[in-house]
Amino acid sequence: AVLGSRAVSAPEQGTVERWAWDYVHGASLAAMLAPPAPPARWENAKTARRVASPGRPPELRVVRKAKKTRGLAGAEGRARALHAFLHHELQAAELMAWALLAFPETPLEFRAGLVRIAGDEIRHMRIYAEQIERLGFRVGDFEVRDWFWERVPTARTPASFVAVMGLGLESANLEHAASFAARFREAGDEEGARAQELVAREEIAHVRFGVAWFEAFAAPLAFDAWRRALPEPLTPLLMRGQPLQRDARRKAGQPDRFIDELESWSPEAPGC
Repeated sequence: AVLGSRAVSAPEQGTVERWAWDYVHGASLAAMLAPPAPPARWENAKTARRVASPGRPPELRVVRKAKKTRGLAGAEGRARALHAFLHHELQAAELMAWALLAFPETPLEFRAGLVRIAGDEIRHMRIYAEQIERLGFRVGDFEVRDWFWERVPTARTPASFVAVMGLGLESANLEHAASFAARFREAGDEEGARAQELVAREEIAHVRFGVAWFEAFAAPLAFDAWRRALPEPLTPLLMRGQPLQRDARRKAGQPDRFIDELESWSPEAPGC
């Protein structure tokens, strides 16, 4: 079972680990959107802390099943979509901090990279918050679902974590961001489209980070090795959008053969 946050003591004050701990347990929306800068000092002890669930500010109403975004022609539909994207970025930032705490035995370069990516995700949250306000709404006007938290912490190894985050959810966001940018543009919302395209460009580096560390922790990137590393019951079906953003995935270091197999993969295929 995943250890709850009460099963271990909090990290020492003034350390990167404590910064990550405080962010995951945060209950202030303002602090989640603009946390203090991470300190420079790391803990000497290698204490694994697997946080079971995040803190949540009162503005974010967590539900088991969030209302789907239907149309984007109206401002409310676009604001609802952006609100979901903001919450995805929040969960991504939290889960980078989660991995830092869960896998203290990993190289410092990996853990420092998690901190950098968390900072990017937090900045993306602010971009989406500004877009939501531009449309006349606020963060908290729509319900959210902690779906990433329901699945990602089942990763038992660093290789499994980067398989599901960098090579899975963040890779799929290359497609989702491009798709929604096109839909926003069709609705006449050029500013909202450009915001999503900016986020998608910056996600390429996050996917590249996942490729590099999957290969460091496991083996050269191959589709079957990656698929086996995904925490059950996750499958490649949720780790891609349509159509695949092949150029962006190549820039992120995914080989053509990997992309081809991802595109053709079906849960009904033999051996799947």
